[in-house]
Amino acid sequence: MSANDRVRAFDEIYADFAPAAGTTQASRCAQCGVPFCQSGCPLENNIPDWLKLAAEGRAEEAWRQSEATSTMPEICGRICPQDRLCEGSCTLEQSGWETVTIGSVERWLGDMAFENGWVTPIRPLVERGQSVGIVGAGPAGLAAADRLRSAGYAVTVYDRHDRAGGLLIYGIPGFKLEKHVVQRRVDRLIDGGVVFELGVDIGGSGEGDLSFAEVRSRHDAVLIATGVYQARRLTAPGCGSHGVVAALDYLIASNRTGLGDVVPAVVDGSLSAQGKRVVVIGGGDTAMDCVRTAIRQGAASVVCLYRRDRDNMPGSAREVANAEEEGIVFEWLASPRAVLGGAGGVTGVRSIRMALSAQGADGRWSVEEVPGGEFDRPADMVIEALGFEPEDIPGRFVSPDLALTDWRTVRTAGRTKATTLEGVFAAGDIVRGASLVVWAVRDGQDAAAEIDAWLTARAPSISARVAA
Repeated sequence: MSANDRVRAFDEIYADFAPAAGTTQASRCAQCGVPFCQSGCPLENNIPDWLKLAAEGRAEEAWRQSEATSTMPEICGRICPQDRLCEGSCTLEQSGWETVTIGSVERWLGDMAFENGWVTPIRPLVERGQSVGIVGAGPAGLAAADRLRSAGYAVTVYDRHDRAGGLLIYGIPGFKLEKHVVQRRVDRLIDGGVVFELGVDIGGSGEGDLSFAEVRSRHDAVLIATGVYQARRLTAPGCGSHGVVAALDYLIASNRTGLGDVVPAVVDGSLSAQGKRVVVIGGGDTAMDCVRTAIRQGAASVVCLYRRDRDNMPGSAREVANAEEEGIVFEWLASPRAVLGGAGGVTGVRSIRMALSAQGADGRWSVEEVPGGEFDRPADMVIEALGFEPEDIPGRFVSPDLALTDWRTVRTAGRTKATTLEGVFAAGDIVRGASLVVWAVRDGQDAAAEIDAWLTARAPSISARVAA
């Protein structure tokens, strides 16, 4: 779809493959002796195997291979930054040839599976008689629920929002992931017996909320999969002015509107970019979601400020290219110094030019200010997309024995998902910090396997019955 066409709506921008095109693209896989694409995938998907099957026209078998290692391949196929994961590791790409479009094939197979009824309902072979509570209905929680319910556990998922999906529903815009794609996964879990208690804030004080102690008392094991939602905020002068908004507030409002909700802050314009000069501060995928949402809402102009250069931007290079095609202007090596205007409204952002100075052990470059490099950009709306930090989980859950890392994420034992509370596990961003959806899926699946082993060890009669 052309950039001019796609900015007029929030539909996904990539068209589906025709069967002939899908098999042709899959046939480009070189079937390497060492599949770097697989090692570049957090889920370690059997990519060469299902590409070969797809190339031979054996689409359902290819799908089975795909779903064997991933609970939501058609979602990861849409939103993974393949350019720096599987596709970036592809031997063809490394050799100077165009990479196999692995993500597009994965999405094509997944959509075909739903259309043709290959996605079967969850029907456990045996009911274990034990239950697991999952706090958080985002990708880690949904992935764990799928695996645990398939293993025969009663599963209840708690989430503070009124819809399941977490950032898949409320954080990621529809032009990257249409919401029916997430909902059909949720519907499959519900059909399989997973119970969702939505609008329930664990540790909250509202009507219908539950304490963490009550959740633990209800279940044999608990998984914390809350994600990280506390936004990092600007500290520059003027950052408290009306018109400076947090990225997640902005994206949630936009996604709710797309889902048919009436959002007062969108209606009154405070969380809408329509007709405004928008400046987004940040360089990750959330920043890209914000700039591309703003242009679709009819912003007069959209500028992205990032303090490093293009090569050191943490967001997907593909997302940056899409944004540029859609008319977004990037100010590389620019850092905000102040928000201009007054308490009643924003008029601009004063920034300063930066220069790369030294490369750290992690490969990222530090930056320093360029003397005399100040400049102003007009703005009516400033969106802070500076990343996310964990909430105070032990305080919120009234669980002082729940240990944290120095980064305030939940501490787990070694390479396991076990926390310092007996029978309580944790997975996803609340453990690793703000990261990719595919890593959350991997963590959720791994946590489910660990919880299964832990519960099975405490129910030898059930273990024997399953073996029989």
